[in-house]
Amino acid sequence: MELYESLFIIRPSLTDEETTALIEKMKGVAERAGATFQKVENWGRRKLAYEVKRERKGTYAYFYFKGPGPVVGELERAYRLEDSILKFLSVRLEKELAAPAPSQPQESHSERV
Repeated sequence: MELYESLFIIRPSLTDEETTALIEKMKGVAERAGATFQKVENWGRRKLAYEVKRERKGTYAYFYFKGPGPVVGELERAYRLEDSILKFLSVRLEKELAAPAPSQPQESHSERV
């Protein structure tokens, strides 16, 4: 089983419920193909760097999962067939992502006079 990351951008015209349903639908496609998810995140609505299919904003969704090779092909096929998905990118990872270090609040040493 290989490690993969997949990011896709959803049309901003979808409601939050429709966006959540679409993310679950794509997750189901990958699970049926043999994927086991380690992380599923909805990064929210953001401005795009350039216009994509006449849209200036999009909702980003991120998957981090393990699965056999054909899982990516099935997932990308589902992305292409879904009109609400503007763009997508899937990559195979060489090693697991490092866990982020816990963030500690920064102390301010400057004082206002």
